[in-house]
Amino acid sequence: MILATRNAHKLGEMREMLPGLELRPLPPELPSPVEDGDSFAANALIKARAAQAATGEAAIADDSGIEAEDLGGAPGIYSARYAGEGASDGENLAKLLREVDAAGGGRRAAYVCAIALVDADGTERVFEARCEGRLLREGRGEGGFGYDPAFVPDDTDDERTMAELSAAEKHAISHRGRAARLLAEQLTTG
Repeated sequence: MILATRNAHKLGEMREMLPGLELRPLPPELPSPVEDGDSFAANALIKARAAQAATGEAAIADDSGIEAEDLGGAPGIYSARYAGEGASDGENLAKLLREVDAAGGGRRAAYVCAIALVDADGTERVFEARCEGRLLREGRGEGGFGYDPAFVPDDTDDERTMAELSAAEKHAISHRGRAARLLAEQLTTG
């Protein structure tokens, strides 16, 4: 099955979360579609549809990001490029933390993930999940990527950030892990 991404972090995480499924990245010669949807689900479908149409194979794609409550859900679908096109994870995180502080310092946030599946016959399904938590004032931890160093999930009994959790701990509670389990359940039950 094609995983419509060239992001090595996402490919690695999805392979860990879906061990019974052989996932191949989007072939390098295929252009990436324009993600101009107005939601995570819409953008995931855009990518999965494009990969399925180009390869004729079943394809999955995810779109995910973080929503800060005090910012009205921003950065949302713009999480990967919040500080501008080509911005690093560190630059995106720094901008989010500055803006949350400027908005009054409310720290509530949620990671959101939508995984779209487009079967070889064109049948479409979307699986969505969330991971609620709060943002720290500065990041810590070496694991994960993106906003993980500053995000403390509600689902743990300690104050570790997503970047301080083991991969297994993170997958058990993360937005992407939850959505992947919904996908796996669908693939198993048909």
